[in-house]
Amino acid sequence: MNITPSHRLCGLGAILLVSLTICSRKLGSVGEASFIVPLAVAGVAYLLAIRELFSTPKFPRRVIFIGLLLAVLWQVPFLLMAPGSDDDVHRYLWDGRVQRLGYNPYIVVPSDPALAGLHIPETRTLNNPDVPSPYPAGAQLFFRGVTAIHESVFALKVAFVICDLAIVLVLLDILRCSGEAAHWVLAYAWNPLLATEVAGSGHIDILGVLLLLVSAAALGRRWRTIAAVAFGLAIAVKLLPIVLLPLYWKRIRVRDAALAAAMVGLLYIPFFNHGRTPIGSLGSYVQRFRFNDPVFATLERLAAPQLLVGLAVLVGLVTSFSLRRNTSARSSDAFAWPMSASLLCAPVVYPWYLLWLLPFVRSASTAPLMIWTVSIIPTYYVWHLRTLGRPWLVPWWIMLIEYGSVAMAGAMILFRRSARVAVTRNAATRDSTE
Repeated sequence: MNITPSHRLCGLGAILLVSLTICSRKLGSVGEASFIVPLAVAGVAYLLAIRELFSTPKFPRRVIFIGLLLAVLWQVPFLLMAPGSDDDVHRYLWDGRVQRLGYNPYIVVPSDPALAGLHIPETRTLNNPDVPSPYPAGAQLFFRGVTAIHESVFALKVAFVICDLAIVLVLLDILRCSGEAAHWVLAYAWNPLLATEVAGSGHIDILGVLLLLVSAAALGRRWRTIAAVAFGLAIAVKLLPIVLLPLYWKRIRVRDAALAAAMVGLLYIPFFNHGRTPIGSLGSYVQRFRFNDPVFATLERLAAPQLLVGLAVLVGLVTSFSLRRNTSARSSDAFAWPMSASLLCAPVVYPWYLLWLLPFVRSASTAPLMIWTVSIIPTYYVWHLRTLGRPWLVPWWIMLIEYGSVAMAGAMILFRRSARVAVTRNAATRDSTE
């Protein structure tokens, strides 16, 4: 029997389905072997699928349809499972609830005894209850809107899954317009982080990713107003995409940029209180929160954390500016690498932060980033260590696996490029001497 690339891809999809379904049953035991092992198997299957996408110019439409159907199937059990009792989604529920009750989430502190009557069972165990919310205004208004429809963690997770499905549709349109193979939508849809961090734990990042992808699509089509507004809204969900500002320089009009800035400003108006800047616990986040941060931890011995956060933003901006000069408005690499560079220098790199990269990693040059979305899986072990009373720190050997895999992939790509350049130069030299 001749095993075709389509057969292999569908087989890998079946492995993903089985392993992620097993993983979903252990969503409440994040970090234990019963959770990490099947998730790691799914990660390996994902990377093997990426290899098939690279090696095959085009897959039949039915294979792509089956692949997307599989992605929907393995998200369902994650959606139906309750996330950990202290996952971020419980903070989202609290933020949306207190807004509707007339309170400011940037001021109220969930652990305040005077606010005990505002809690519902799903918000009593939210994480970091001693600080107000750190999430930007766009995220806050989204929380309020969803909880107005139904006040539950499940409703928020459903909203995030809808954002995920919308990303698939936008990405298919981008691939069609740019002439890229439609099967690259699976490089996004099959990533295991979508199952664990969107359908499973539920993270607001996916809304920002959707808005950023809409902005990128509009920028490629020269719909400048839509590109600017969607970009501003993405920043209003989380601040990470601000490092992409150079990509929009001279590609949008000044009036479009002004409109986007005005809209973001309007989002913050409901949260101003007696002249206080509505940033909530963002300062505490910079000062206190650390996770999976080898670069930041090394530099923090030499400089203040606020300065290093500024450095992380600067690294992303410089990377973005460099790629702006050498790539087109449709380049997915130009969106992926600046955010990656900034994250590498950040004080916190949770697995769900890499969701921002997923729609933009579909070229050989972004292969190290694809690997990063899988090599970060062992960091979930820290959640298990916490249950044992161990410090909230990623062990050195896990960071070696995570970042070493990315570095090796990058080194291999550079070596192959250098080899090709050397071969080309040698061929040109022989031709000139003959």
